[in-house]
Amino acid sequence: MWNPDSYLAFADQRGRPFFDLLARVGATEPRRVVDLGCGPGNLTAALPRRWPDAAIEAIDSSPEMVAAARERGVDAQLGDVAQWRPAPDTDVVLANAVLQWIPGHTELLTRWAGELAPGSWLAMQVPGNFDAPSHRAVRTVAGYPEFADALRDMAFRTGEVVDTPAGYAAALTDAGCVADAWETTYIHELRGETPVLDWISGTALTDVRARLPEDAWAEFRRAIIPLLAEAYPARPDGTTFFPFRRVFVVAQVSE
Repeated sequence: MWNPDSYLAFADQRGRPFFDLLARVGATEPRRVVDLGCGPGNLTAALPRRWPDAAIEAIDSSPEMVAAARERGVDAQLGDVAQWRPAPDTDVVLANAVLQWIPGHTELLTRWAGELAPGSWLAMQVPGNFDAPSHRAVRTVAGYPEFADALRDMAFRTGEVVDTPAGYAAALTDAGCVADAWETTYIHELRGETPVLDWISGTALTDVRARLPEDAWAEFRRAIIPLLAEAYPARPDGTTFFPFRRVFVVAQVSE
């Protein structure tokens, strides 16, 4: 279950890739702009400021996130991104930090490219840190005997979940787009007693949290804290640097 409050605890850092992605979309007067995986709507709310005359379509699979988005005035709808298809007037599709949850999403991107009208824009960003120490720590603790039964059938994601920038660029170029792909490693400056754990509790650990009772979840947290502290040591001033790689692609369907 997604928790909007946990996710928004790092809203500024999580939001930066969205705006870096949006800056490369060259649409001037789109008719419809779609935000797939809109989350709590805090970023979707920026779209009418960029394109005040566009219809804004927002979709998320989490009822909690949809409710949070609606509280912000975003007309979000509950839906499955993998089943979504563009309306005829769709000129911009944004998929920010959502496609990593969908197996085979490269094929999904190419399908959308074939369904969008010439001149339309397709922009997506996915985390590229699944082999980072934070994720390795999650997989290590999930294998401990006290958690193994509850988490045995979980598909813990590895670096193979997402493609390289070149891989996405090739797929979308072959689908008839002009593609611009790149990667960025952000160095997030975090504070708090367990800053990296607090970060991943709002994303990578959502499924773990949903499967464990309260006492086991508390024990999981206690077990992973020293692994994260070793991988991401606090600086003398109390801050922790948290490197986070992300992969981007912005593509325009050829005229």
